[in-house]
Amino acid sequence: MRELKTIEYWLSDMDGVLVHEGTPVAGAEAFLSKIVSSGRRLLVLTNNSLYTPRDLSARLAAAGLDVKPEWIWTSALATAKFLADQRPHGTAYVIGEAGLTTALHQVGYILTDLNPEYVVLGETRNYSFDQITRAVRLIERGARFICTNPDPVGPSQEGSLPACGAVAAMITKATGVLPYFVGKPNPLMMRSAIRQMGGHSEAAVMIGDRMDTDVVSGMEAGMETVLVLSGVTRRHEIERFPYRPSYVFDSVADLVELVE
Repeated sequence: MRELKTIEYWLSDMDGVLVHEGTPVAGAEAFLSKIVSSGRRLLVLTNNSLYTPRDLSARLAAAGLDVKPEWIWTSALATAKFLADQRPHGTAYVIGEAGLTTALHQVGYILTDLNPEYVVLGETRNYSFDQITRAVRLIERGARFICTNPDPVGPSQEGSLPACGAVAAMITKATGVLPYFVGKPNPLMMRSAIRQMGGHSEAAVMIGDRMDTDVVSGMEAGMETVLVLSGVTRRHEIERFPYRPSYVFDSVADLVELVE
């Protein structure tokens, strides 16, 4: 394992690492400040495709964290980059919010329900049965099926909400067509993030709070990985997985002195 002080490119998950239920994790502000002052490059990753980077930057600012929009990489941006590489200036029928539709518009995609090349499923606050039915019929007619992320549920103040992965399963059951998931744990999202930074995996680290998304995707992308115990995965659960993080810390507060 490399010493973390030699790392040039720092990728970090957002929920459970920097914030928890809208409140900054202790030490997150100091960690972000140290990354910036050291001249290292930072990118905050999230599977959340609801919001644009500007939206997320504003939400983090409200929580007391200064994260510029250009430091944020969402599954929506990764999906748009993937589609632009696969079929430049293509067409897509989209189920999602501004985070996804804006990202697709920015890469030159046309959003339409008239014989689109892709059906792209993201997250939305209100999944419409009519939209899902339309997606099913378009896929039956040959549209390719893409999803921003495989997360089956998302959080809310009232409890869990069905998310992209759960709705994708319903569409798959109806069509027999499996989607291609772009977001974590697909290492494609990590590789696209590193390219966005102009970096290389050998000089990068991924910080996350989940073994089954952050750590595995960082590892498969060829990066060092840091598991912080401020989110989902608990210390005693690490041994249940067939792979290990490069480092384990209680929180990002423990990383402040390791960035030089």
